[in-house]
This record gives sequence, structure tokens and C-alpha cells, in this order.
Amino acid sequence: MGKRDPGEFSARQWPDWSFWQDAHGGRGRVVVVAVNGFALLFLIARGVEIADDSHGTGLALGALVFYGLACLTGLWFGSLAPPRQRIAFVAVAFAFGAAPALLLGSPAYLTDLTYAIALGLMLLPLRYSASLGFLVVACQIAWMRLGEGRVIWGLVATLVGVTAALGTVFALSFTIGHLRAAREQVKRMAVDQERERVARDLHDVLGHSLSTMTVKLGLTRRILESSGDIDPALAEIRELEGLSRQALSDVRATVSDYRAVSLASELAGARVALRAAGVRADLPTAADDVRPELNGVFGYVVRESVTNVLRHSSAGSCRVRLGRDWVEITDDGTVAPRTAAGHGLTGLAERLAAVSGTLEHGEGPDGGFRVLARGPRLAEAVQP
Repeated sequence: MGKRDPGEFSARQWPDWSFWQDAHGGRGRVVVVAVNGFALLFLIARGVEIADDSHGTGLALGALVFYGLACLTGLWFGSLAPPRQRIAFVAVAFAFGAAPALLLGSPAYLTDLTYAIALGLMLLPLRYSASLGFLVVACQIAWMRLGEGRVIWGLVATLVGVTAALGTVFALSFTIGHLRAAREQVKRMAVDQERERVARDLHDVLGHSLSTMTVKLGLTRRILESSGDIDPALAEIRELEGLSRQALSDVRATVSDYRAVSLASELAGARVALRAAGVRADLPTAADDVRPELNGVFGYVVRESVTNVLRHSSAGSCRVRLGRDWVEITDDGTVAPRTAAGHGLTGLAERLAAVSGTLEHGEGPDGGFRVLARGPRLAEAVQP
């Protein structure tokens, strides 16, 4: 049998109150202790009853006082204690709680064990705490039947009812606390996912744009150093200005989550970048045959792949082929620096997985580097 999911309820599992450590400075624990501490005030009436009884003893009163303290201590410290300490808290509470009944020889005082049973419901697995509750009820009924000849069902009902009420308080506090903890975790996960999205998109935007701008700046420098011809250099600088403005616009749109990537625009941008780098570009003139739902993600594939050609290889040529459900980018550059997937290829794999697609990358059949992205339902696609 497989392991049980930790988040799945089981009568064998120890109640997890760890959320109290981080949730609102332990305010939930304060509330539970305060509510049950108020309920323990009913022990005062029991103490007065014992004191007024001609058979009452100071030992029974002392046991009652220590019983209340043991319950409060178990409520405060037991919730975050390891299992052995939890068992000790419950055992001490039961010992002091049962002492007045044993010392005074009255099964009626077993009704006060409702607080110890409730503590067990809070600290122990349900199968143990429920068994303790049934055992106390059975002992009280049997003691009344054998010792007094009749059962006072009102006391038994009080034992069951008060225990159920306090157990309900624990159950509600436990459930509400875990729901709040889950909600906080969902918030953190949403923030982390948004941070990853922005980081991935900024990598895609700035990686391509800065690589193209670096290539064009190098070309401008070589023009000025070799011939001093101003006009070609100015043309490159004008294109650089346009690229920088587009990159700034893309960054703003990425942060606002409004940026839409088009395969056609990425092919056009790839053509400009490859030409500036002196790389022969064999690119499709149109992307009309690509399925609309794959247009954006294939645009990212082209953008990242061409960026890798510019940054990580000494390629002399780059080729892009398109199908209805696939896109392939190959070059004749070096392979070794790009055999391990970096942030860009990892981000592409995540984008394709979001549309049930796949990504393959590595050395091409004719050498160089090859990236192949496939969309779902490849029955209609032409195998590249």
C-alpha cells in the first residue's frame, strides 16, 4: 500500500497545530485556552461542593486545583509538543481529574473528566482520545450501577455533552486555523508564480533585445573604425534607437501582463538580428498555416532560439521551418555550450507544457544546434 497523504485525515494521525506558530502570533492558541479556561471555572463549583461535604478532604481539593492547572498547561504547551509529551500531559490530567472521585468514592465526580477527555481530543489521535472518552463513560455507568444500584443519566449526559462541546471548539479552531494557513500558502504560491512569470518574460524580452542591440553596436563600431562612413553607422544607430524603445515597451507590457507575442513579428525581428550579425537567415515569409493557439508560444520559441544563435554559437547560417503544429530552428554553430538547458530553454519547456506541447533541443542531424517545438494533436502535422 502507498503512503498516506499527510493532508488526508486519519484517525491514526496526531493533530497538527503547527500553524499556531505563524498565524497571527499564536492568537488561535490564546482563544482556545481562554475559552476552555472559562469552562474550567465550573470546577470552582465542584470545589465548593467538596468543601461543604462532610467527607471532603483537602487532598481532593488539591487534586482538583492541580487538575485545572494540568488542563491549562496541556492546552498551552501540548499543542506544539512531540507525541510523548502530549501523552504525558493527558495522563497527568486524567490522574488529577480522577483523584477526587477515587478519594471520595463517588462516581459522580468522574463527570469532571470531561476536560481531560477534551484535552485528549486536542492532543491525541482520534482513535485514542475517542477510546478514552468511551472508557470513562463506561466506567462511570458501571461504577454507578454496581456501587449505587442506579445510573444517574443526567451526569452521564453532562459528561458526554460537555466533552462534545469542547471537542467541537477544538475541531472548529483546528479547521479554521488550517484553512487560514492554506489560504496564506495559496497567496505565497500566487506571488511566487507571478514572480517566475515576470522573470521568465523579462528574460525572453531583454535577452533577445540586448543580444540584437549588442550585435548592432558591434557592427556600428566596425563601420566607424574601418571606413569612417557616417551614413551606414547612423542607420544602425537609428535601428538601435527603435530596438531600445521597443524593448522598453515590451518590459512595461510584461510587468503589466499585457504583452502579446506574434510569430510573424518574431520572424521579422529574427531576420533583422541575424542580418546584423552576419548570419545567413532562411526564414519563412509567413506564419499563416500555424494554428492560432500556438502562434504566441512558437513566437517565444523563435525568439529564444535566435537569441541563442546570436549569443552562444559561431553559426554562419540559421534556418527556421514551420508546420501547423511544430516549429524547428537549426544552425551550423557550435553545440557544446548549449547542451544543458538554461533559463531560456527551461522557460520555453514550461510555456509549451502549458499548451500540452513538448520541446526538444540538442545536436542536429547535420551538426549544429536544433530546437524542435511540438504542439498537441500531431496527427495533422508534417513530421520535420
